Amino acid sequence: MSNSLTQFEVLEQSGKPAILQVDPENDALGWAKEYKDQLRATVGQYGAVMVRGLGLNDASQTGDVLRALGSDLMTEREAFATREVHSNNIYSSSAWPQNQQMCMHHELSYAREFPGLMMFACLTAPAAGGATAIADATAILKALPEDMVKKFDEHGWMLTRSYTEDIGISIEDAFGTDDRSDIESYCQANGIECEWQSDGGLHTSQRRRAVVEHPRTAQRCWFNQIAFLNEWTLEPEIREFLVDVYGDDGLPFNTRFGNGDPLSEGDVQAINAVYTEHTMREPWQSGDLLLVDNIRMAHARESFEGTREVIVAMSDPTRLKD
Repeated sequence: MSNSLTQFEVLEQSGKPAILQVDPENDALGWAKEYKDQLRATVGQYGAVMVRGLGLNDASQTGDVLRALGSDLMTEREAFATREVHSNNIYSSSAWPQNQQMCMHHELSYAREFPGLMMFACLTAPAAGGATAIADATAILKALPEDMVKKFDEHGWMLTRSYTEDIGISIEDAFGTDDRSDIESYCQANGIECEWQSDGGLHTSQRRRAVVEHPRTAQRCWFNQIAFLNEWTLEPEIREFLVDVYGDDGLPFNTRFGNGDPLSEGDVQAINAVYTEHTMREPWQSGDLLLVDNIRMAHARESFEGTREVIVAMSDPTRLKD
């Protein structure tokens, strides 16, 4: 190895994540093994770090690098979109129309157990757009309307989901099984209310905290997927179609205040506006690696043109203390 990580200059620029340029002559896997601790400490300092110069271009090689950097990679459960499985706990990015943005969110923040660290590796950069943008959850919390934060802090947030054969992710893809007893056991163990529908579909609801204390820094963070999974974030024509076909309670997913009160369109617009104001982005280059503290930083996927191939791993399983 050519240099110690402490000798590398972390580039800080307004509106961008911290960027760490490494010597492209390094062997990616060897570098990851040697500098894992220092790199993870740098993520702790900045909330997210993009590593440039490792030349990641193969799914198998990249999987080895992510396993070297991670800690106890997670199997995804309760996904809201399908992923391709490359190898054990190494996934593609979520399948989502490339002309639509995936709004800011914290991965699996509606689950009892979620990743503390997200790792993204870009094998093929898109022709335009497609950045994995980030936003600091401590800054978001301070910038949101006080009355909204107070209500979410008091009641938490609720996620409702409807699984059908017609739209959205399948029950099997979400839970890793289609066995009803296994699904019911999972829901009971994870604080999820579930109800089977006459057509074989499944309706679930779960309440989670919207504001959490970071387990390492004790900082209060806005930590949820309230805006992203809310009906008012959908394109108007898509929302109107889904409500017309499935009804207000039959949407693939929707969010509410934890006491059951609905969010207004203005509430969701206010959240997304604050995210927009605090968004940091750096266009992907093929071979880049991005590590994100999943509690400290929200992330999004912007719309793109061309081919975009990003590999994802979820690391450091975390459960918050009640």
